[in-house]
Amino acid sequence: MFFKDIIGQEDVKEQLISSVKKGIIPHARLFCGPEGIGKLSLAISYAQYLNCLDPHDDDSCGKCSSCLKYKKLAHPDLHFVFPVIKKDKKEVCDDYINEWRTFVGEHHYFSLSQWLAHVGAENAQGMIYAKESEEIIRKLSLKIYEAKYKTMIIWLPEKMHEACANKLLKIIEEPYDKTVFILVSNTPDQIITTIQSRCQRVNIHNITESAIMQALESDYNITAEDAASVAHIANGSYLKAIETISLDEEHKFFFNLFVQMMRASYARSIKDIKTIANEIATVGRERQKNFLVYCQRMIREYFVSNLRHAEMIYLNQDESRFGTRFAPFINEKNIIDFTAELALAERHIEQNVNAKMVFFDLCLKITMLLKR
Repeated sequence: MFFKDIIGQEDVKEQLISSVKKGIIPHARLFCGPEGIGKLSLAISYAQYLNCLDPHDDDSCGKCSSCLKYKKLAHPDLHFVFPVIKKDKKEVCDDYINEWRTFVGEHHYFSLSQWLAHVGAENAQGMIYAKESEEIIRKLSLKIYEAKYKTMIIWLPEKMHEACANKLLKIIEEPYDKTVFILVSNTPDQIITTIQSRCQRVNIHNITESAIMQALESDYNITAEDAASVAHIANGSYLKAIETISLDEEHKFFFNLFVQMMRASYARSIKDIKTIANEIATVGRERQKNFLVYCQRMIREYFVSNLRHAEMIYLNQDESRFGTRFAPFINEKNIIDFTAELALAERHIEQNVNAKMVFFDLCLKITMLLKR
């Protein structure tokens, strides 16, 4: 994977390339920032550049034996750790490595829910299980096969089991020679603080609208006007831009469900509320959490839309049309409690509380909030 293939993030690319040229190679780096901005792609590109046998001034050569193996994500000194599910006696990342290489090779921008859907997670929540710590120790104890640096990329370390995180901490505290860890996190505050403190933090920010517009015009052959509209809605996330322009089915599902839930709650229809709670309970836990995150974003957008500042609103056409009548119901009297209840429901789903109960109770609370 090349730096040139990553949209925007020029300052981070320059920082990473400069550090390699100067011989400043921290043994552990933490790439953190919002979802959909290219953090994993940056991590892989950095690892490839670090081990390239003939690096150019601004990117890997793409032709040496190391780069050719990195292209397939199959270099013997490149290791990945990522959330998986327990399924058919599969429990560690190597059980899913072929699926991972194929998926990452085809998708430079993706979410955890998309990865879990790819491996058929259904109702299971992705996690880096305790057993993975044994695999990490085993891999890092091996001698370097042919690379300059043995590299381990850990995607979403916040999903690590506590036992695995503690063993990782010990390795980072006493690293193996010529070994580099790259942790890629959406929510770094959920990583144990001792791991955070031992990593050099690289803050990666939202992609600029101009960079997203340029990529959309090039990749999807759309007009500059449409690209500008999508880039604004994306709010710095190329993943969101892709979902918007491709009319992502997941996004449609969440929007329709949100509308049904709000209408049933406003009408105080127990029958409809029960139907909606049952429907949401049939999807996987990750999708339930993602839906609640989507709801929190919608509530924020509809509250802000009342201020009449278009540049601060990030809604597509369907969402905007629904907001014409719905937005006035989200106001200063209920916005704080609205977001609190949605966040609480998200935590309950994370803790495996019965989903039917969670969403039924949430809808009942919404009926009261909408009347304020």
